[in-house]
Amino acid sequence: MIPAVMRPLPALALLLALAGPCAAQEGAVPAPAIGEPAVAEAPRALEPFVARYRALYHGKPAGSATLQVVRQATPRWRVDLGIEGEKGMAGVLGLNVQQSTVFENGDAGFRPLSQSTVRKGLFLGRRSTGVYDWTKGSAQWRGDLKKRHQQPVSLQPGDMSGLLINLAIVRDARPGAVLRYRFVEGGRVRDHVYQAATVPETVAVGELRYEVLRVARTNGGNDDTVVWVAAGVPTPVRILQREDGEDAVDLQLIEYEGTP
Repeated sequence: MIPAVMRPLPALALLLALAGPCAAQEGAVPAPAIGEPAVAEAPRALEPFVARYRALYHGKPAGSATLQVVRQATPRWRVDLGIEGEKGMAGVLGLNVQQSTVFENGDAGFRPLSQSTVRKGLFLGRRSTGVYDWTKGSAQWRGDLKKRHQQPVSLQPGDMSGLLINLAIVRDARPGAVLRYRFVEGGRVRDHVYQAATVPETVAVGELRYEVLRVARTNGGNDDTVVWVAAGVPTPVRILQREDGEDAVDLQLIEYEGTP
């Protein structure tokens, strides 16, 4: 068995609100330096990993998050996101979230099989679970949802959960590309359209410079999502959700490690 290799990413001066680089570890691999492509030419192959993030809420430090992809019995995988609110009122406001999607990875791309969400807080607690039945061509959720969101939803090829869309952006992002996905989760269906920047952003970290590609949702209305990706990194460098033009939940990558 090949041991996992920890790859810390320094705190990016223009992307990370908290200053100071992560301490380097033995075998560490830095983010791609300027002059390297922001994304690979060929679609990135899915690989298991664990990534750790700083979590900000309305621009203020609010906790931490973990995003992981786990390989199960072929062709099944699982992606999990856990956000832990640790400071201020973050937990009360529902920042504490656990999400998971079991999916298949094949010729048709990422195909979800089941999805779950758990929200925790001092005065808030909600759970929901859903099953994507591709034989019947429908998906349905149960739990703490409005009645209309518990009705069956017709599936189309390419439908994905929110976590899978984040992975698909890492896989598909190319300078200037328009990415189209269909979000199906929690009894809701939405078309998501993302526009990748035409050129990478140069980010200074001390005396070093790095390149990342910004991918922004263009049809989110008052709810925007922006994802930053970098070459050689299997997980988003940053995931920012904005509400009414202001930053809401902001996940900023600290480090990640590949797993067997």
